[in-house]
Formats: sequence, C-alpha cells, structure tokens
Amino acid sequence: MRGCSVASTSADTGRREEKSLSLSLSLSQMVSLKGSFTVKPAHQTPGGRMSLSDSDQTGAVTHAPTVYFYRAASVPIESAIHTLRDSLSKALVIFYPLAGRLHWIGGARLEIDCNAMGAQLLEAESEAKIDDFGDFRPTPQIRALIPSVDYTTPIHEIPLLLVQLTKFSCGGLSLGMAISHIIVDGISALHFVSEWAKIARGDQNLNPPFLDREILQIEKNSALQPRFDDHSVFSPTPLLIGQSDNMEERKKETTVAMLKLSCKQIEELKNKANEGLYQTINSKTGHAYTRYEAVAGHIWRCASKARRHEREQLTRLRVSMNIRNRVHPPLPPDYFGNALFRVSTTGTSSEELLSKPLCFASSKIREAIDKVTDEYIRSSFAYVKTVPDISQFRNCSTVGCTQAGFFGNPNLEITSWVSLPLYGTDFGWGKEIQMVPGAIGSDGKCFILPDHNEDGSFVIALRLQVAHMETFKMFFYNDI
Repeated sequence: MRGCSVASTSADTGRREEKSLSLSLSLSQMVSLKGSFTVKPAHQTPGGRMSLSDSDQTGAVTHAPTVYFYRAASVPIESAIHTLRDSLSKALVIFYPLAGRLHWIGGARLEIDCNAMGAQLLEAESEAKIDDFGDFRPTPQIRALIPSVDYTTPIHEIPLLLVQLTKFSCGGLSLGMAISHIIVDGISALHFVSEWAKIARGDQNLNPPFLDREILQIEKNSALQPRFDDHSVFSPTPLLIGQSDNMEERKKETTVAMLKLSCKQIEELKNKANEGLYQTINSKTGHAYTRYEAVAGHIWRCASKARRHEREQLTRLRVSMNIRNRVHPPLPPDYFGNALFRVSTTGTSSEELLSKPLCFASSKIREAIDKVTDEYIRSSFAYVKTVPDISQFRNCSTVGCTQAGFFGNPNLEITSWVSLPLYGTDFGWGKEIQMVPGAIGSDGKCFILPDHNEDGSFVIALRLQVAHMETFKMFFYNDI
C-alpha cells in the first residue's frame, strides 16, 4: 500500500510480517518495524459516498499526530497488538467513516468514500527508554513513534487512521496515532480513542458517534449569502514590513519548546489582564478575561517582543473554537466531525500590543471570540461556498510547508486543548503517563495543554524560529 512510509500485510489472514525496516530516529536510537497490518471493520458497514461539512472542507489535508506513553506493561507486545487489532476492527464498525478514503470532488473539496478499506496498524520496537524523551516535546524522536504519510500518494489511497504501537527497551509502550484532520477535530478524535479503549478493555457501555454531517452543511443553492464583510480568517495575513510574501519566513529554521505555567503564574496573568478590564473595548461584556485569554495574550505579546517587530508591524492571532454549542440548534454531544471554527483578531500593530497593558491583547482575543455567533458561522460557510478553489484556506501543518495558509512571523495561531479529555486512556495495560502532540507544524503554531497532573497548570507547546526562541522564553517568564 502506498500513502504510508511502510508496506502492509492483510490483517484478514492474521499473518505477521517480520521486517528489519527501520524508521529514522536521531542519534543512535532506532525504531524497527516488526509488523504492519491493515485493519478493516469486523462487520459489514454502510457504503457509498459521504459528504463533508463546510467546517471539514477548510481543514488541512494532513493527519493530526498524537502519542500516548505507558510505563512498563505486564502484557507482552504480541498480546497488546492482538488486542489493538481486534478492538480496532470492532471500533471501525461504529466509526466506519475512519475505515474509508477521501476523494477529490473539485475546487479542492473532498468527500469520504465509505469503502471499508481499513486503518493501518504498525508494530515496532525501539532501543530507547521512555525517560530518553525528557519533557516529551515534539521532536524527530517523538515523530518516529507515529506512522508517517507520503502525501505525494493519491489521496484515495491514504488511510484516514494510522496507528503505531512501539515497545521500548525499558518495557514501556507508546501508542502513536495519525488521524485525518479533514475527518475529525480534537473532540471527535478523542471520542473515538475513548470508545476504542473501552472495547479493548471489554467495556460494553459505549457512546456511539453522531455521523450525519449535513447539519453543518450549507447547501450550494441555498439562499443564504455571506452577511459579514469581516471574515478575516480567510483574508491574507500580515507580512513582515518590507517583504512581498512569506516564503523566506516559511523556510527559516524552527524549534519547539514545552513551557510550564503553574497555577500561580496563570492566576497572576489572569489578574494582570483583568486589572484593566473596564478600560478596554470589551468592558461592556461585564465578565473577567479567562485564563485562556490572559495566557494567549501573554504569548502573543512575548512573540512580538522576541521577533523584534518594528512599531508599525501588523500582527494577527488566530484561534480555533469549538462551535458545537454556538450553532443553533446545538450539535449533538457526540457529533463526529470537525466542529472547529477558526477566527482571527483584527489588525493590530506591535506598538499597540506592546505599549498597552496585557488587557489590550486579551480584549482583542475576546473581541474575536465574541463575534462567533450562529449567524457569523453560517455566513462564513456561505462565503466558502462562493469560492471556486478553497485550497488557499487550508492551514499549513507540516514543517517547511510552502503552500496553503501560514500563521508564522509576524503572526501566531494558538489552539487550546485545556478543556479536552486528553488523559486516562487505558487499553488494558493501565493509563498513560503522558499524552502529547506528535508534531507542531510551523513557525507560530502553539498549543495550550492541561498538565498531565491535572492540577490546573498549563503546558505551552510552541514552535518558533530558532533565532527567536530563547528570547521568547526570557520574556515569557520575566513578564509575568
């Protein structure tokens, strides 16, 4: 099979193909592939083409990588692989779109062919120990624990779900997942993982997904027309002063950091943001800035400082929002798909951002969030319908990407995972000791995660240019 970095064998035969193929891992640590399986639904599932929602259509045509780490497991890896294969085949009956394939339908739009072609499951071994991964920041070592995808392969040949179970020399395990951005957002992906883990444990109390995506679809011939002039997330992003495009910024060397914010530090930032609440344009809202608005505003300001922007430099922040309860009627709780809506702050100069207190940055974020109403969302979807080719709207999510949207210097994109049920995933060998994103695609991309201890602290996973990272860290902690 093409579309994945390794060859596959059929899971239907139950054969196990031994290989000495190795995936690249830096230094002397290597990940050796021991088996590769195509896992299909255990029973017949509905077939045919499934339309994607307007929210799905503007996602990146890549796979979201995550990885779970488990301490020394008493279960042999052969038994763990058997459990994963058996339970995954059953989970794919319930979540059958994940066993299908994407197809282009024109204008850079896609639909799902529910053809039950299956998911890819890899078995691997590593010379590394879990402790070698340090703070679990997304590095090439971490990325080697997740199946890679060759996107030069025709899209209708690429699995929507790829999984890799890796056994470490210390006896621990990792479970790396790559799941199509087009098919699901974080909430839906975690819903699938949770139900799959339940099946693996023998838990019969399942919560099936709601699979009808038409409730987020604007019909092409609908009378609904865009009602807002400001759909800034679809407009060109600010460029560095003196540059005609962002190609040079896309190519610069970047690095990733995992920065911890304690509960005390978060509260200090929140208090700092709310000191000026009634002096901002959002005083009429009457409620305090959230932890997210305070922390995101702080990150935005520190990035502009570290990047040494000129005073007149325009900068924009993009945030991703869950719209399940912002559309009317609200989506079913177990809606399976993308219910994310990206929205950007309006044009802001670095001088404004840095000369004014933190409450100004938080107010710009609040202003962007508050405009996301049902009417605004559907106006945005209607706008997308009018565009012949939507490839320009797809966000850039791979390192070195030179196509599609880009929110690097002088801009940022901050995604919050704080409210997601990230932790407690048990496939029968205990709960994970850590779960992290497997990659952060480009300069300016940032995730805010709850700490695994679930004590209210945050972990900030951020990719910036190498030239800016150390200065950013200094401002990040000194300016609290």
